[in-house]
This record gives sequence, C-alpha cells and structure tokens, in this order.
Amino acid sequence: MSTTELGPTFFLAVVVILVTCRVTALALRALGQPPVVGEMVAGVLLGPSLLGLVAPGVEEELFPDALRPVLFVAGQIGLVIFMFQAGYELRTDRLKPLAKAAGAVSAAGVLVPLALGTGLAWAAHGWVDILPAAEPLPVTCLFVGVALAVTAFPMMARIISERGLTGSRFGSLSLAAGALDDVVAWVLLAGVLSLSRDSAGPFAKAVAGAAGLVLVLALLLRAREPLARRLERLAPEQVLLFVVITLFLAAWYTDTIGLYAVFGAFSLGVVFPRSAAVDRAVGAVTPAGQIVFLPLFFTYSGLNTDFGLLTGPALLLLTAACVAAAVVGKFVACWLAARAVGEEQGVALRVGTLMNARGLMQLIAINVGLAAGIVSQRMFSMLVVVALVTTLMATPVLSLWDRRDRRARPPAGEDREPLQEPAPKAAGTGP
Repeated sequence: MSTTELGPTFFLAVVVILVTCRVTALALRALGQPPVVGEMVAGVLLGPSLLGLVAPGVEEELFPDALRPVLFVAGQIGLVIFMFQAGYELRTDRLKPLAKAAGAVSAAGVLVPLALGTGLAWAAHGWVDILPAAEPLPVTCLFVGVALAVTAFPMMARIISERGLTGSRFGSLSLAAGALDDVVAWVLLAGVLSLSRDSAGPFAKAVAGAAGLVLVLALLLRAREPLARRLERLAPEQVLLFVVITLFLAAWYTDTIGLYAVFGAFSLGVVFPRSAAVDRAVGAVTPAGQIVFLPLFFTYSGLNTDFGLLTGPALLLLTAACVAAAVVGKFVACWLAARAVGEEQGVALRVGTLMNARGLMQLIAINVGLAAGIVSQRMFSMLVVVALVTTLMATPVLSLWDRRDRRARPPAGEDREPLQEPAPKAAGTGP
C-alpha cells in the first residue's frame, strides 16, 4: 500500500473506531461500565473475533496490515498524553503516608500472580498446545507469570478519575501500588526478553535506565518552582510546545530503556511544574489525546486477538484457570496484603478490586510477547480474555462494596470514618 493510499485508509479507520467505541461505551454504560471498558471491548469487536469472523473482507479493507503500525503509533500518543495528565493531577503529598502499605500491596500483587501464572503455564504445556515451538519452555512460562502480574495502571487511573475517587484513600493507595507494581513487572518483562534473546542486555538496560530516570526526575522536582515561574512568562503556544516536547522525550526515553512510554509520561506528570500556564497547556492537549488517539490502541490490540482459536474443552478450561489464577493472584493477594498492614476492610477490598484489573497494561505486555515470539496466538488470546474479564469485574465489584457499605452504615449521629476524603484541588493548585 502506497503512502497516498494509506492516508484515506487511516482516516476512514479512525472514523469507524471512534464511532464503534462510542456506541459500545453507551451500550455498556447501562451495565455500570466506564467508557474505557467500552473502548477495550470495541477493539476486540473490530478484530478477527467478530468483524473478521462475519465479514473478513471488510476487516481487511478497513484495517490492512500496512495500517497497523500507524494505529499503534497514534495509539501511543493517546496513552502518553493520558498518563501525563494522570500524573499531573496526582497529589504526591497523599502518597507519602502510603509508602509502607503501597510497598506491601505491590509486592503481593507481583509475586503471587507471577508464581501462579508461571506454574499454570508449566503444568499445561504437555496438556494443551499453547506454547510456541521455537521458544524455551521456561521463558514462555515466566512470561505468562509476568503478564498476570501486570496491573492496568492507566486504566485504573482512568476508572478512579471517572468515578471521582482520586481523593479517596483506596484510590491513592491503588495508584501508588499500581505504579510500583507495573514498574517491577516491566523490569521483569525486560528480564524475560533477555532470557529469550540469551542476553543480559535488555535487563541491565532497564535497571540502569530506571536509575537514570529517577535521577533526572529528582533534579526536575528540585527546579520545579523556578521553572514554573519562567513558564508563566511565556506565550501559551510556547508553554504548550514545551509540554509536548518534554512529554515526548520522556516517553521516548522510557520506551528505549524497556519500561514503556507510559511510565515516562506518568512520572513526568508527577514532578512537572504546576502553574496556571501549564494547567492551560495540559487542558489543551488532553481532550484530543483521550477522545481521538487513545481508542486507537485498543483497536490495534483487538486486531491481534482471535477468540476463534480457543476451541475445545481443554483450551476453554485452561482459559478459565488463567482467569482464576489472575483473580487469586491479584484481588485476593492484594486484599490480604492491605489488611496485613492495617488497612480497614473496605479500603482493602477496593484496593484488591482495582489492582485486579489488567486491561491496558496487560494488552501492552502480551503484544510485546507476541511480537517477540514468546507466546503463541492461542496463549495471546487467552491472556486477552484475562484482561477483559478482570477489567470488566472492576466497576461492578466496586459498586458491590459501595452497596454493602450503605447497608452497614450506622445510624445518623454515630461516628464513622469515611472511605473517601474530600475531592482534591484542581490540577495546578498543589502537588
């Protein structure tokens, strides 16, 4: 396909994606699901699991192979913009008292699903044909464990934001634990890729690069106030240009070291200077990123998912076992860890629920594994099922805990510690 033909193909594909995402989101709203879940489901519907099954010619016409890298890159723009905004709106003063709890929850949320996923893949390899022939068995098994250890950090941030939970203790604890969880998971993924390539390079690069990122962010945090005053003196378009250039540099750096672009975007947002000028710039760039570009990534992942491969009782049983291992490894483990460090039951249950959502980050991880040949197409589709089920669970289960609390609410006049604190100040009014 020539570049002249690629342009109109891209524009039509974007129209189809955006309309499908909006219709799916409206349909799922009746079930209490946030728009981001509708976008995720829409991506699968536009792939071979539905559109490719009922109208393969239409799918090929709308999403030819030459278009897929373009969709991937455009989707990255939406991802990094959204994660930058999530970091910019996060109040770091709320995270300091949560360091111990976040560390415990994150450790449990990585180690338990890692062990369960690795063990499950090892046990299943001689029973069901799900592993690529060219890859060593330990590498694929470890990859499955890492995939189950991932938390949907961007999706969690979006669910917390859309439900107005940013100021709650469990929202802040989940964000802190989820961020730490996914950094560890991506370092582990770099280690798995190193084993696959029989080289320690990717792992060493990720560790050294993460250390360099922390150093740069610390320097930026120290210079935040003077830089904010300088930005206030610039024209609005200059501030916007500075934000975009800095954001894309951070995304490029973390992508290069193997920690993925979203971490550079989020961590930059956390330490970025706060001022009215920056608030306006963030407000200008965010809508297009979330509304136009972010849904493109879900469609890109959906194009690699084929549920038609999951046929036969053995594969279906293994898929169910993957879902069960994912839920036990995240929801149960994180709930118990939160309780162990003294969090009350309502907070612990909600933290476990939010940490259990895999969504976006698992889609990213398994796309990496598929591209590297570490997982087969069947295993990829199984892990997409895990991502869908655990993400679809999040909002209904959160609503279940809310209903339970309302039924258990004490009579008027009795003291009761609220689970949700007052809503945070608007972005730019404080770190």
